Amino acid sequence: MSLTIRTAEAADEAAFRTLWQGYLDFFRTTLAPGITDTTWARILDPASPLTARLAVTGDGVRGFALHHTHLSTWSIAPDCTLEDLFIAPETRGQGIGRALIDDLISLCRQNGWPRLYWHTHETNATARRLYNRYSQADGFVRYRIPL
Repeated sequence: MSLTIRTAEAADEAAFRTLWQGYLDFFRTTLAPGITDTTWARILDPASPLTARLAVTGDGVRGFALHHTHLSTWSIAPDCTLEDLFIAPETRGQGIGRALIDDLISLCRQNGWPRLYWHTHETNATARRLYNRYSQADGFVRYRIPL
């Protein structure tokens, strides 16, 4: 399988939206269409910190890694957050998730971002097996206040 990792382009919208819906279905959630529209617009906006890296094979877009940078109180350079990672179910287990994470690690090194981090649900055992190959969970507990 020939795999290319690249930044999303406007022509990728339909493929992205299909994968995005699969991601939302996986987490059994729905979002208002305007949120997805805004997410896609942010991905394409060069002034936005949100970026999408896509895994592309001859069969099309097979996965995405949405990430952004933000200022940190722990370093001078910004940190990189892997916000969302999703691989088309029919292509899981082929190294696409690993390739997307490796790509982000490379981008961090190229840009001088000292830290890449992410979170996942504690029950997401398949993803956690991959993530544990990079680093063990750091013990932090997330709190969320919906407003």
